[in-house]
Amino acid sequence: MIALSLAEIASAVGGQTYDIPDPQVQVTGPVVIDSRKVETGSLFAAFVGERVDGHDYAREVVDKGAAAVLASRPVGVPAIVVDDVQAALGALARHVVERLGATLVALTGSAGKTSTKDLIAQVLRHKAPTVFTPGSFNNEIGLPLTALSATDETRFLVLEMGARGKGHIAYLTGLTPPRIGVVLNVGTAHIGEFGGREQIAEAKGELVEALPAAEDGGVAILNVDDPLVRAMASRTRARVLFFGEDENAEVRAANVRLTENGQPAFSLHTPTGCSDVTLRLYGEHHVSNALAAAAVAHALGMSVTEIAQALTEAGTLSRWRMEVTERPDGVTIVNDAYNANPESMRAALRALVAMGQARRADGGRTWAVLGQMAELGDTALAEHDAVGRLAVRLNVSKLVAVGGREASWLRLGAYNEGSWGEESVHVSDAQAAIDLLRSELRPGDVVLVKASRSVGLESVAQALLEGGIDAGADAR
Repeated sequence: MIALSLAEIASAVGGQTYDIPDPQVQVTGPVVIDSRKVETGSLFAAFVGERVDGHDYAREVVDKGAAAVLASRPVGVPAIVVDDVQAALGALARHVVERLGATLVALTGSAGKTSTKDLIAQVLRHKAPTVFTPGSFNNEIGLPLTALSATDETRFLVLEMGARGKGHIAYLTGLTPPRIGVVLNVGTAHIGEFGGREQIAEAKGELVEALPAAEDGGVAILNVDDPLVRAMASRTRARVLFFGEDENAEVRAANVRLTENGQPAFSLHTPTGCSDVTLRLYGEHHVSNALAAAAVAHALGMSVTEIAQALTEAGTLSRWRMEVTERPDGVTIVNDAYNANPESMRAALRALVAMGQARRADGGRTWAVLGQMAELGDTALAEHDAVGRLAVRLNVSKLVAVGGREASWLRLGAYNEGSWGEESVHVSDAQAAIDLLRSELRPGDVVLVKASRSVGLESVAQALLEGGIDAGADAR
């Protein structure tokens, strides 16, 4: 964080100082909510959780070097006391970003937010120092913490914004007002909470409504290939820049294809020229993510050659998102277990099939190890059934549905599409999936592991990476 005195912080958050001998003491370290991450000069925000009360660690963090505690009550050590710690954290973030003068880029969407945020950050790093959301730290606490990690050298702040209802993104943009806003897509993630895709679009569009007018530098970057996103152009005062594969997009992809390893390649077209791109990521769905990143970079003055070079060099920064690892025995594990929704499931299955094409000639098979997609409401049965059917239509060799009722719907969809015998199976839990795969995998196989975060299928991917092929598996 930029250096601020305790007095300035107290003023910014509307708090009172307690047990602070010198209000001019500077906070020079990070703002943290985990006592284990305290450094010399930190500000520790004490939240009251279901199991742990951060106030109980006040003495410990000060002993570790924290300058003070942001608290909701006096704690016997230097503290700034406020009525609401979360609201105060947001107010401090707003104060810091106003002091910074950095360009704020915010993005939202139903799928691909984290991967796109990582791409944007890696491209903008080629131009100037950039700070961005770690992982999916995109809510009312994670977003302010990201903003507060910026320093005086930061020129670009890239912030992922999540939403579980109307008003959430409006609140986040109030804490960190963006100049550039990106909307990727409107899908079915969290549809059970929103009530429908139109309601999701209404909530996501709060981002473009918060942007400054075009004459003040505001830019809304919208996916022209998604009708609900395209329609958001009427909801903003900012300049609109469309990206996509449609020929009317200012930033578009042509000649899209996949390499034999399943990595997307395309010709990037911008108003200033075109250049070829081959991504290090896996799956054709990353083309849209890359175009969004290219549109941001174009809006900030980067040339098409610079953008293409940066995209070609960009990799995966956040864990469990299409992490591809080939074991010494020739089995490839694709760990995409961080989260899942119908759109990302379809994209991951297509990527799996593309990766398996080159291996089929040598007898390699594709395995889709799938679990529940959460928060789909009344659409859950139909969506799980559809994913199971798609696995069959794409000719995935083996489907392993893991878990309870929703997993059985995946298996049923595959069965009804014509996947009989041992082509698809339903197992009760992660350990059963591990046992099955360890006994059945053979060199050349590609295994996709994917489900909603609550299912915890990353344990399957990890176990497969740690273990080899069972004796006798080659004979099967």
